[in-house]
Amino acid sequence: MIANNSLPIDQLCAQLDEIVLIDPHSHINPHAAASKNLGDILGYHYFTELAHSAGMPREVIEAPGITAKEKVGRIVEGLAHLDNTIQVKWLIELCERFFGFQDDRLTPDNWEALYDHSEKLMSAPDWEQTVLQKSHLEAVFLTNDFDDPLTGFDTRKYIPCLRTDDLVFHLQKPEVRQRLAKATGFDCATPAKLIHAIGQLFTHFVARGAKACAISLPPDFEPTPVSHVDAEGPLRAAYAGQVLTTEQSQVLSRFVFWTIAEFCSEHHLPFDLMIGVNRRVYESGVYQGQDLFDQRVSLYQYRRLFNAFPRVKFPISVLAHASNMELVSYAWIFPNVIANGHWWYSNIPAFIEPDCRSRLEAIPRNKNIGYYSDMYKLEFGWPKFQMYRRVLAKVLFEDFVVGRHWSEERAVELGRQILRGNVETIFSGAC
Repeated sequence: MIANNSLPIDQLCAQLDEIVLIDPHSHINPHAAASKNLGDILGYHYFTELAHSAGMPREVIEAPGITAKEKVGRIVEGLAHLDNTIQVKWLIELCERFFGFQDDRLTPDNWEALYDHSEKLMSAPDWEQTVLQKSHLEAVFLTNDFDDPLTGFDTRKYIPCLRTDDLVFHLQKPEVRQRLAKATGFDCATPAKLIHAIGQLFTHFVARGAKACAISLPPDFEPTPVSHVDAEGPLRAAYAGQVLTTEQSQVLSRFVFWTIAEFCSEHHLPFDLMIGVNRRVYESGVYQGQDLFDQRVSLYQYRRLFNAFPRVKFPISVLAHASNMELVSYAWIFPNVIANGHWWYSNIPAFIEPDCRSRLEAIPRNKNIGYYSDMYKLEFGWPKFQMYRRVLAKVLFEDFVVGRHWSEERAVELGRQILRGNVETIFSGAC
C-alpha cells in the first residue's frame, strides 16, 4: 500500500505560508503596484502568449483601441485550451484569494460578473495594502531604470534595484545617451567620463535605498575587462552617431559591464545575473512573448568575473532548466555564486522540483534564494509563491523529514531560510 503523504506535506506548506516574505525580484511599478481591473491581470504576458500559441491571432489579442474589458473577454475565449497549465492555476487561485471566486474555471459565462465584482474591490483606496497583507509580503524588490528618480514611493516597501541592461547593451542608441546625460548632468564621450557617470548613478541609487544591481544577459555574452584605450574608439564612435560594428558593440558592452561590477564591489551591492535569454526569437509573437532561451550558454563564460570580484555576491538565474546542474556546481565551488529563484521557462513545478531538490542537496544552505515572483502586478505574488511553497514542502518532507529523519521544526527552519532568511543576509538590510 502506498502511504498518503499529502497531509504532512500540507502541514509543512501551511507553516511555510505563515512566513512573511521579501520578494527579491519583480517588475512592479511602485506608483501603480496593484491591478485596477481584471485586464491588468489577464494582460500578463503568460496569458497572452499562451492564448496566441493555442491559436488566437495576435491581432485579436492586441487590437488597437480595445478596452480592458474587451481584452479580457477575448482572452477568456482561449482559456479552455489552457486550463491544464500552471499559469491558469495561478489565475484561479488569485481570483479565489482576492475576489472570492468560487468556480473552478473562468468561462465566457462567468467572466463578466467576476470582472465587475473584482473592479469594485480593486477601486478601494487600501487595495494595494490589502493585497500585500493577503500575500504575506512585507517588501518587494523593483527593477528600476538607471535614470529613475526613485521618488514618490516608500523605498522600504518597494526596494530599488538598478537595472543595467540599457547601459550595457544599448549605449549606442541616442535616446539612451540622452537619458544618461540628463541623469548625470554631462556628456560621457570618454571612458573616464562614462565611469564617473556610472559612479553617480550608483551614488544616487544607494542613497535612496537600493540593495542590488540586475541585468539580463544573452547566451553569447562573456564579461572580460576592457582597457580605457580599447573602449575609447567604440565609445567615441557611438557618441559621434556612427553605427558600431559587432566587435565595437561587444567591446563597449564588456567595458560598461565590468565597470558596473567594479562599482558593485565598491558599494557592496549584489549583482543579479539573469543568464541565457535570446530576444525576438519569435518575431510575430505578442508583446513580451517573443523571447526564448538558448542551451548554448555556459557559466564558464563568467569565470573571469567570478574570480575577479570575490567580494561581489552574484545571485544567478538561468533561463533553461538544463542549465541548473551547472549553476549548482558553480554555487558549490564559488563562494560568491548564489542560486537565485526559478526564472521564466523554468518556473513550472515539473522543473522547480528537481532544481529545488538538487540545490538543497548540494549547495550550502546560506547560498540558496528559493524564489522570486518576477511579477508585474502585486496580485501575482500570492499564487506564484504558493506554487513554490508546495514544491518546497514536498521536497522538505520527502528528503529531510522522511529521508533524513529531521523533525518537522528543523525542516520548516530550513524552508524559512530559503524563503526569507537568505534574502535578508545576501541583500544586506533588505527588510
